[in-house]
Amino acid sequence: MRATAEKTRPSWFWPLGALVVPPVSLLAKLRFVHPEKLPRAGAFVLVVNHYSEFDPLTTAMGVWRLGRAPRFMAKESLFRIPVLGAALRATGMVPVARSSSSASAKQTLSAASEIAEDGRGVIVYPEGTLTRDPDLWPMRGKTGAVRLALEAGVPLIPAVQWGVQEIMPRYGKLRIFPLRRPVTIMFGDPIDLTDFVGHERENSQLVKATGIVMDRLAEMLGELRGEKPPVERWNPAAHQQKETGRYDA
Repeated sequence: MRATAEKTRPSWFWPLGALVVPPVSLLAKLRFVHPEKLPRAGAFVLVVNHYSEFDPLTTAMGVWRLGRAPRFMAKESLFRIPVLGAALRATGMVPVARSSSSASAKQTLSAASEIAEDGRGVIVYPEGTLTRDPDLWPMRGKTGAVRLALEAGVPLIPAVQWGVQEIMPRYGKLRIFPLRRPVTIMFGDPIDLTDFVGHERENSQLVKATGIVMDRLAEMLGELRGEKPPVERWNPAAHQQKETGRYDA
């Protein structure tokens, strides 16, 4: 694909790409489905399934190869680490506060304003952690991605990937050989959030919208895997209650 202005403009992503892309390319051979659905310019929020500690690297490399800078939402505590924090800020990563809902909402609003004004994209794992689903389907998501897209007024783009589990299984060890295992990344049409505009401060509406997002990701992953996804998303809290008779706070 023709290079975009975001990729050709000098930035910190150049040296980072030089460090990350070669080794990841040795381990993963990326294949794209509907790459044209990733916006070539302008702001967006990209939601992706998450089932391996390695898949952020393939996601980042895929987005970079398609011409956009791979910015992620990252824990606020990481920004306080010397050197790493400077690198995160220099590359436009988005801090996420986990200490309180009010702090998180305030940071989301600030990040949404910057993303919209600068025409940036940001990658969000809506599950917030690796999926707990035994078969690696997307589980229940958190509302941050939907809130960010609504606050910024930018498209919410779904994407799924499959194949990374052959390079590094969930909670497993990195498998070096064979090299260049196939990994497929599929992009989808923007998720219609029209019904939720103006309700980005209402948690019940955010939860409903997030359910739609996770269902879309499961549907796309089913298409990619050639399988039918489960009707309901895996709920870690409900599963824990079933096994132990209680919820963990």
